[in-house]
Amino acid sequence: MGYFDIEHLSISFGGLKAVNDISFSVEKNEIFSIIGPNGSGKTTIFNLISGIYHPNAGTVRLEGENLVGKTPDRIAKKGVARTFQNIELFANATVMDNLMLGRHIFMKTGIFGGAFMWGKHSRAAREEIAHREKVENIVDFLELQSVRDHFVGSLAYGKRKLIEVGRALALEPKVMLLDEPSAGMNTEEKDDLTIWIKDIREDYNVTILLIEHDMNMIMGISDRVLAMSQGQKIVLGTPQEVQKHPEVIKAYLGEEGAIEC
Repeated sequence: MGYFDIEHLSISFGGLKAVNDISFSVEKNEIFSIIGPNGSGKTTIFNLISGIYHPNAGTVRLEGENLVGKTPDRIAKKGVARTFQNIELFANATVMDNLMLGRHIFMKTGIFGGAFMWGKHSRAAREEIAHREKVENIVDFLELQSVRDHFVGSLAYGKRKLIEVGRALALEPKVMLLDEPSAGMNTEEKDDLTIWIKDIREDYNVTILLIEHDMNMIMGISDRVLAMSQGQKIVLGTPQEVQKHPEVIKAYLGEEGAIEC
């Protein structure tokens, strides 16, 4: 058994098998990528892991504990954080406010205590200071100082994607699920994101599962890659092995030839 294990995971919607008997293990601190054409089941796997969907069969184990059946907030508390294809941020709140939301699972004073902190030495005030310090570290890490007090809705799409990564990081995850984090980014932003993902793995000791359509990023950042099509596994291996696999080439190109990266 590995650090993070997916075992015989399946789910159907009506007569469609969106994920069909998928199994794989991810080692601690690995960057593990999932690729495949649209509709291949990649995001559905993330939804099953994070508790948004309940599988028809299979288990999701983190450090040996089965997460299936737990609510999304309980799964987050167990150490799984994620980003989404479609940005899930509050546009009318500041960057700092959105990042602070990532600390909600650690807050203990409650709404009343937070609203009435009763002075700078109260437990609520001390908690607020501690959480803000954590978030300020993330702002510095992701170089968001220049926009920390800006409303998220006023920022470029690529910058908002980065903020969503920061909010997931604020949850202090053991495992981070990144769903197409480079979507909407220009080449320079993608290059920076690649470095940050590697740094998150190293500096924050996080295991990363990545869904991404940018093959240059996939091949340059991944330890291993799972290729899927129509809810099923095609091949699991190193980026070079997966890139050259004939079924992967067929799924992406519909004909023989290497996937260019």
